[in-house]
Amino acid sequence: MPRSALISHLTIVCATALFASTGCKDELPKYEPKGAYSGQAASMPPVPNVTQKPVKAGDAYTVWGASYYLRSRVHHKEVAGKELKITGYIVKTNLEDAPECAVHETGKDDGDDCKPPIPTFWIADSADADIKDSIRVMGWASNFAQLYDAIKEYKKKKKDPDPITDGFWGVKIPRPLPVKGAKVTVMGQYSNTFTKATSGAVADPIMGLLTYEELEYDEAPTELASLPGMR
Repeated sequence: MPRSALISHLTIVCATALFASTGCKDELPKYEPKGAYSGQAASMPPVPNVTQKPVKAGDAYTVWGASYYLRSRVHHKEVAGKELKITGYIVKTNLEDAPECAVHETGKDDGDDCKPPIPTFWIADSADADIKDSIRVMGWASNFAQLYDAIKEYKKKKKDPDPITDGFWGVKIPRPLPVKGAKVTVMGQYSNTFTKATSGAVADPIMGLLTYEELEYDEAPTELASLPGMR
């Protein structure tokens, strides 16, 4: 058989064999429609149990409520820069942190090297709360010399309920002075910053700060406040 005829014959044989081996694969399986619901319940995680905290206590905000609104895009304008009442427990004061150079009568200079903090106390929703969950209250005394005079005056006039006025800021220094453990309702301007101090602004974008105007005791302190070195 000529070579060309042999090649043609082999080509036909191979093509026939290939068709025979693959022809059954050309038949696709029939589509059987199924419903969207398989009958098996989806496995979902349980709904978290979120503690619902009160935003207000009467006509005053709670510490959590005021700070939550301050951080909220929806409620921010309701509290930021507004005059508010906030009720809470005093969990800390910085009276014990007053340096010796700042504890003296008014009219005496602290000295160039004396860098005392601004008198401050912190309020929270419970007496044992962490300080990170509290709001700073500032503006109730301009310096520790004002508090030194107030402590001496309040001791002399124990029956006189009227507080004395801070000589620089013109605010009435609370009587009795803030003490850890007391429950108070503080009225003042609530914001992210405190700007009355000449040493510069103090900021807290998370919990905010309350610039003091007035204070009422809901539960009076069990002891009187003092400063280091004072009896």
